Amino acid sequence: MRSMIGGSNVSEYIAGNCRLLSSGLVCRLQTGTRLAIVRTGLWTRLFLYPYGGGCDCFPHHLWNLHPPREHASPLGTREEAARPSSKNERTEAAVRFVSSLVAGNKQPRSAARPRRPPGKDWSSAAKASAIPIKEKQTREKILTLESMNPQVKAVEYAVRGPIVLKAGEIENELRKGIKKPFTEVIKANIGDAHAMGQQPITFLRQVVALCTYPNLLDSPSFPEDSKKRARRILQGCGGNSLGSYSASQGVNCIREDVAAYIERRDGGVPADPENIYLTTGASDGIATILKILVSGGGRSRTGVMIPIPQYPLYSAAISELDAIQINYYLDEENCWALDVNELRRSLNEAKTYCNPKVLCIINPGNPTGQVQNRKCIEDVIHFAWEEKLFLLADEVYQDNVYSESCQFHSFKKILYEMGPDYCNNVELASFHSTSKGYMGECGYRGGYMEVINLHPDIKGQLVKLLSVRLCPPVSGQAAMDIVVNPPVPGEESYAQFIKEKESVLNNLAKKAKLTEDMFNQVPGIHCNPLQGAMYAFPRIFIPSKAIEAAKVHKMAPDMFYCMKLLEETGICVVPGSGFGQREGTYHFRMTILPPVEKLKILLEKVKDFHIKFLKEYS
Repeated sequence: MRSMIGGSNVSEYIAGNCRLLSSGLVCRLQTGTRLAIVRTGLWTRLFLYPYGGGCDCFPHHLWNLHPPREHASPLGTREEAARPSSKNERTEAAVRFVSSLVAGNKQPRSAARPRRPPGKDWSSAAKASAIPIKEKQTREKILTLESMNPQVKAVEYAVRGPIVLKAGEIENELRKGIKKPFTEVIKANIGDAHAMGQQPITFLRQVVALCTYPNLLDSPSFPEDSKKRARRILQGCGGNSLGSYSASQGVNCIREDVAAYIERRDGGVPADPENIYLTTGASDGIATILKILVSGGGRSRTGVMIPIPQYPLYSAAISELDAIQINYYLDEENCWALDVNELRRSLNEAKTYCNPKVLCIINPGNPTGQVQNRKCIEDVIHFAWEEKLFLLADEVYQDNVYSESCQFHSFKKILYEMGPDYCNNVELASFHSTSKGYMGECGYRGGYMEVINLHPDIKGQLVKLLSVRLCPPVSGQAAMDIVVNPPVPGEESYAQFIKEKESVLNNLAKKAKLTEDMFNQVPGIHCNPLQGAMYAFPRIFIPSKAIEAAKVHKMAPDMFYCMKLLEETGICVVPGSGFGQREGTYHFRMTILPPVEKLKILLEKVKDFHIKFLKEYS
């Protein structure tokens, strides 16, 4: 409410509009002074402008209730504030106060916060406002480390653990101009190809761009084969839009393309789209399958066999589900080979305290970089069939094979070639992703899992579990489609696509060999051949003096080593203790993704640091 009033009419105006104080009023005086009277909860506030934000605050019960005698009156001193006993008296008091403000005889000031009158019930809001601030600040939190889910607290994920947090702190210090022995942090801790400078595959980005903004389908800047892929994907989406939900298993036509890809890859072994589930990266699929598999309690609790060294996703998921982790060790002396005798030792030992139900294989290996041969895979499948174990085959690095003596064999293909006793009975879930291979599209979070020989009732339960999450990102599904349905000979984009793909894989092969050779030239470092994947996992010698220093700092010896490496060189790698390793051995995992020239610098820095470290702690 606004009104132009003269200074002589202030008293009349306020008295006539006193009833409006419950909702507030604003008036502009002839002198240019603006008066605002606003009721907010317990307080009615009078604002006079241009008094530079000054205000006088007083409890609104002044207008509705008899204020307690012990309260200082906002309308003046205690002596001036004879207790108003009627509406007229209260109105007159307000008028006198406002008139004094307008005349400049009184400066706005804040009243003391009211205390609760004895015997008087206040509203819940008033009671809350009367709680001392200190009491509010010290109220105990509902969620604490003691009250939180203990399974979540038990989760560890070394790839983004303490050393990565430290790397972030150092980056912030560099940005602030704090001097270091280096000018940048090189994050060699994670397999993020594009973050390390790898260029995207053009065809994949073209199709995703067309799907994201279909108006580009009319542009002559895009090849026809990319438009054809995009139209097919969009026709499978609700409303022809990537912005719509898909079916919980994923877009049907993309699942069909995944099945066709698996058949081509495996030399004609049949693949059913109904067994294909599109996922938010391979990690989501692995966690989902484990969630269905884990059951029981005590000695009947589900045990999950995982390789050591392992990718920390597995130990994290097992901890979160409160399952039992069963370690089997890869043979470092034999290029990280998988030995069935070690599987049997691990299984028999675990049977004394849990119910082993799941066997996880990572091929090609992460962090170890080995590629399992056909005989090894056959032995593993026979072992799983014999012991009635559900097989999980993590095959996200299936395109990353560099050694000429190695070849990727899918578990699905070998399973079918072993005959009906195996292919009709062994339950297998295999996983792939857009994040690795030659694509390196980590951010799209595209992936799939193929699950075979699943009980029909469990299929329904799996779909139900996926339905709770609605669907994977549809843009990630589109990216996955291009991974499994790339250009073929005769199509317009094939020449550029195959050139880019081979360039990425050839560079990775060169960097794998370079890394292996340079590490093996350093005293106290040994690195097995990097047959596949995109990491080195060298074994490092740590002197006993350094081990004692690590104990003082309450760190594992390899964590101490990696932290010193980071602080002195800016190179961020992950200690082997985050992946698991045999007692008394020490390692670190380092990606081979940086460009060749930067990788050479990185390896030289590691070499110089290691030699200095040995001298310092010998």
